[in-house]
Order: sequence, then C-alpha cells, then structure tokens
Amino acid sequence: MRLPRRVGDGAELRKSLKPLLEKRRRARINESLSQLKGLVLPLLGKETSRYSKLEKADILEMTVRFLQEQPASPYSTAVSGSLDSYLEGYRACLARLARVLPSCSVLEPAVSARLLEHLRQRTVCGGPPSQRPAPASAPPPSPQVPPSGSPSLWRPW
Repeated sequence: MRLPRRVGDGAELRKSLKPLLEKRRRARINESLSQLKGLVLPLLGKETSRYSKLEKADILEMTVRFLQEQPASPYSTAVSGSLDSYLEGYRACLARLARVLPSCSVLEPAVSARLLEHLRQRTVCGGPPSQRPAPASAPPPSPQVPPSGSPSLWRPW
C-alpha cells in the first residue's frame, strides 16, 4: 500500500538528491581526469611521479596540446590503412593455415582443400565480413544431417 503523495514531495526529493548527484558527477570527472593524466604523461615522455599534483586545467591543456601535435590523418586514410592491415593479417593467417592444415590429421584432405579454397576466395572480396557486400542470390546453406550410424555431432562439411 502506497502512502499518499503530497504536492511538494517531488521537489523536496530533487532538492535532497541534487547534492548527492553532483558529488557523483564530480567524482566521475576527477576519475576520468586522473586516468587521462596517467595516459598522457607517459606519451609525452614525462614521469608520472614528478607530476602527481597537476591541476585539472593543466591535464586538459597537456592533452589538447598532445592531440594537436599528432599527425592529422583524414578518415579515408585511416579506413584504408585499417583495411590494408586487415587484409595483410588475413593473408598471413591463411598462409600459415595452408602450411599447417595439410600436416595435421584433423580434416580429410578434400575437406581441407575446400576450406582453404573458400578462405582464399574471401580475400578476393577484400575486407572484413562486415564490410563485404552480401551475395544477392546465394541460397542459405542447408544443414547436413549425420548418417544414422555416426555420432550425433553435427559438422558443417
């Protein structure tokens, strides 16, 4: 059963919570500034112990100065660089898999060859799966049911 509400209860509640909320907000700001100082000082080559008592404004100014000194790279260059990096890593992983997969007896040779060919085709499309266009008319893969005499473990090949 709820107590009857008085007209001024909402305003009184906000008044009593405001100092608590403000205290939490200031604590979050101070914690973030502390983390920022811990991140920026080593990047500037300065010892953290020598700068233990920095004012908030000093931390912010150092951060702004540091960010301004960073080489400007347009978004397109950053995306292009990350895509090149992704493809380079993908190809290196594929090359390593191509060396290791035939020597281990985890997969049958035919399955291993199909898997490697599938992965090689993915490099032609270029880019991570999230950036590749989806095939327009590709039917969804149908799950294969294991034969009745085999274990109940389903395998996609």
